[in-house]
Amino acid sequence: MAQTGRARYAVALAEEIPPGGRKVVEVAGKSVGVFNVHGTYVAVLNVCPHELIPICAGWVGGTTLPSAPGEWRWGREGEILSCPMHGWEFDLLTGKALAHRRKHLKLYPVVVEDGTVYVMV
Repeated sequence: MAQTGRARYAVALAEEIPPGGRKVVEVAGKSVGVFNVHGTYVAVLNVCPHELIPICAGWVGGTTLPSAPGEWRWGREGEILSCPMHGWEFDLLTGKALAHRRKHLKLYPVVVEDGTVYVMV
């Protein structure tokens, strides 16, 4: 048990989820997606808060960035998860929806120790 009172579950070897990769696992009866975002491991409950479908099957990429009128900028590649049903975009590092302030993904703490990825649920 962690100090937070959460149980710790070994879900993968770190090498099984390279940067840009993901693995969907069952943890404590929940479907959880584990993503490697530029070397940071993130665990997401595999449920879109919009329509309650498995979100971890969605596209991971970037998004448009604020820019001057008439300009178009793209960035945050590998940090944004898009819902496969309606395309809602979520920041994998914070869980926040990009366009819907009240919606967010459920994130779980992740620890990497001795080459093993653990999710705390």
